[in-house]
Amino acid sequence: MIEGKQILVTGGTGSMGKVLVHRMLAGEPGTPRKVIVLSRDEAKQHVMRQFYLNRRVTTDEVIYRNFQNILEFRIGDVRSYADICSALRDTDIVVNAAALKQVPTCEYFPIQAIHTNCLGPQNIVQAIREHGFPVETVIGISTDKACKPVNVMGMTKALQERIFISANILSPRTRFICVRYGNVLASRGSVIPLFLDQIRAGGPVTVTVPEMTRFLLSINQAVDTVFAALKDARAGETWVPIIPSATVMDIAKVLIGSKQIELKIVGIRPGEKLHEILVSEEEYRHCVRRSDHYVIQPMLPELRDSSCEEPNTLAKEYSSADNVAGLDRTHELLTWNNLIDLDSLFMEQEEIIR
Repeated sequence: MIEGKQILVTGGTGSMGKVLVHRMLAGEPGTPRKVIVLSRDEAKQHVMRQFYLNRRVTTDEVIYRNFQNILEFRIGDVRSYADICSALRDTDIVVNAAALKQVPTCEYFPIQAIHTNCLGPQNIVQAIREHGFPVETVIGISTDKACKPVNVMGMTKALQERIFISANILSPRTRFICVRYGNVLASRGSVIPLFLDQIRAGGPVTVTVPEMTRFLLSINQAVDTVFAALKDARAGETWVPIIPSATVMDIAKVLIGSKQIELKIVGIRPGEKLHEILVSEEEYRHCVRRSDHYVIQPMLPELRDSSCEEPNTLAKEYSSADNVAGLDRTHELLTWNNLIDLDSLFMEQEEIIR
């Protein structure tokens, strides 16, 4: 799907962006002509560049031998129209992963969230339209918090979705699509790194409320969703992975294991949801299933393809409160995602922070 293409990844030094770039350079979805990482953080770019410089090349990662010609780092900001115009030149595919994602940060600095999460995507849309850049696909990385948003972060991400979906009308030569998923396991700001830090400090492990649930999605599953949407999504669609969920209490218990560490109930933070919702009760009426994903079809009638009618899949909203895994199943899922080995996780988390 990316064979011979030039791909721009905004926010490419983030948790998901790094794995996305890694798998692209490994040639998994095809051999790209070039991958451009655009971000504001020169320190993270330096660490990422050194990773590839020092990496031993294996037979199934041949692209790494030539990564200096394929991988390009650019200091820039999605907030800057000039930076976006420069980066979009000769680009075929854009993955917009740049975002302000911390709920409390966005609550205290809502204007900053608007600049990055809304005006950044608008810069991409405007640059393509005004300069006629022949971009084939733009994919926006969204979040469960955009579904029935109750906080600034979710509101701005919901607007990002609408900005990209509506862009299909004015720039029909480019396919604008989105993916939406919940907290990624072990990514920065998610609950598992918090629990790991608390366990390493000897506790207590702070749980909001015992019945709170969260989807269990690995970074690689998040990237799988991006690849699936790039391959098969139609203009204006939002792709959502079908994944298991668990209570936050069970996640904490699995990570603590046999250690004598206190569990402390602290209550829900302002703007926080009891359950993650990935498809709302308004959206499920135009939601279909394709393989391992729910696909929310665009509400704009101009983007509906009447020749490809598919039956609606859901009878209600899709929530992490549905089909919650028990303690044993939660242990299996965390083990399968390599999230039980605390020593390895501590090292991995420190690497992500660096």
